[in-house]
Amino acid sequence: MEAYSQGLFPMAEHKKAEGVNWYTARKRGIIPIGKFHTSENLARIIRQERFEVRVNQNFREVVKQCANRETSWINDLIINSYDVLNQYGNACSVETYRNGELVGGLYGVKLMAAFFGESMFKKEKWADKFALHHCHEILKKNGFLLWDTQFYTDHLAQFGCIEIEAEEYEQMLDRALKKECKFKL
Repeated sequence: MEAYSQGLFPMAEHKKAEGVNWYTARKRGIIPIGKFHTSENLARIIRQERFEVRVNQNFREVVKQCANRETSWINDLIINSYDVLNQYGNACSVETYRNGELVGGLYGVKLMAAFFGESMFKKEKWADKFALHHCHEILKKNGFLLWDTQFYTDHLAQFGCIEIEAEEYEQMLDRALKKECKFKL
């Protein structure tokens, strides 16, 4: 948690690695709270209530599913460490279900009014985007000030992700660390 408060995040070199390395970035990806972009297709999926959303009901499985790809920076140490963080209320998952089966989701770290998104997965089309939308709604509803995505990607850009300089990021992080927020539906 101390590392996150300084803008650092862990990544393993690969999913079979024993340890992790700590990183930061000169430019940081964020999704500004209140500026999430919802495509017409995603809005339709939400209106149809195609999925059910839950929070922290199956955290460890979400992290394991995020690691379940050919190449991944999520190793066993990360899975186990974040599981412990979840038990203490510092790591959270937004989960997407269809007919009672986990079909998508995301997880991240909650520190005061900052949320550090770590990874997401889908087994069904739209399930990850549905979780991302609901994560934004949770952050907005509960007064979060910072949604850190670590890196800007074209995939995240479609939801409103922007890239900011490290100095601006540090200012946003400092403000977020002065306010307490809950992560709940």
